Amino acid sequence: MERQLEFARELQALAQAGLYYCKDKFCQERYERIREIAAEILAARTDLPLEKVKDLFCGDVGYQTPKIDTRGAIFKDGKILLVHEEPGWSLPGGWCEVHLSPVENTIKEVREEAGIDCTVEKIIAVQDRAKHNRPLYIFDVVKIFYLCKAKGGGFVPNIETDARGYFSEDNLPPMDIARCTVEQIKLCFKAARTETWETYFD
Repeated sequence: MERQLEFARELQALAQAGLYYCKDKFCQERYERIREIAAEILAARTDLPLEKVKDLFCGDVGYQTPKIDTRGAIFKDGKILLVHEEPGWSLPGGWCEVHLSPVENTIKEVREEAGIDCTVEKIIAVQDRAKHNRPLYIFDVVKIFYLCKAKGGGFVPNIETDARGYFSEDNLPPMDIARCTVEQIKLCFKAARTETWETYFD
């Protein structure tokens, strides 16, 4: 199943690059058909309707690159800050906005989701989401985890998160593994305890 999804994603990326670089109309027709086939494979292997897959999968133009997801790890009294967003808990964070740097995006997401103003101290990890999180997305994602320091603020339930809390490493709540796994949280704990941390990367 996952292998078929990987094939479909690769076909889509090749077709999108061909549509961007190739100017011959006959080649473009063929690349367009390859992209349609990739969307049909995904629709057949997931619960998404074909039109929804096309919207998500075939709406991009230009050379395809991964999306960026940033996450902020904040510690207090040896516990890590997590926020709750259905269906589980995760580090505050989200998609990187086009007008913000990854660091600026992390600060924004922590403020919006956890109600905390923070500074970014160091990079914990840069990961290929497909190697760590499930389910697989139909597009590639690079996840950047930052160690942050709280400066103040207060939590207010919002349209994204309905709760926040600090948790010890041995008493983590049910995680939303699409966003953060237990292993990723443990990596953040390890980084917080290590004075001279070397960034983990795939």
